[in-house]
Amino acid sequence: MFLELIASVAAGFGAGGVMFLLNRLSGQRLPRWSVPVAAGLAMLAYALWSEQSWAARTMAGLPEGLVEISRVEQSIRWKPWTYLLPQTTRLMAADIARAARREDAPEMRLVTLYFFARWQPARSAPVLVDCARPARADATEAALTDPRGADWRALSGDDPLVRAVCGSTS
Repeated sequence: MFLELIASVAAGFGAGGVMFLLNRLSGQRLPRWSVPVAAGLAMLAYALWSEQSWAARTMAGLPEGLVEISRVEQSIRWKPWTYLLPQTTRLMAADIARAARREDAPEMRLVTLYFFARWQPARSAPVLVDCARPARADATEAALTDPRGADWRALSGDDPLVRAVCGSTS
């Protein structure tokens, strides 16, 4: 967050400097307010770009094999532009490249889910996915020992988690 503040200020100084230079080269024919307005607009534009491109930049920076499962987009009251372009605030990705199968239950996969939220550190959680009957369960010690006794939550067959995990490793 601090680095984005620094980048925003740098964008403001850069745009203000360009406008100052243009004012000098034009013989000071531009209005006096053009320098601070250019700086403010550049800072606002950088902040908007940073917010709107966060999800795409986060996903692009992930290693191969991590697939986006879902994203949460929100319109925020104090950011009126998000009513036109909702802001992505959270992402969930599955590490399908390292999904593991059980020998005694080949229809089940153990996969790590990664949770990303704006301005928060990434978190991860292992989950079991049953491809035969679309369902998922938290990968607790008991569930890993005996997956049939796990607390399964039913999913639809076209759920993004089921499609990503079961479609890629079947």
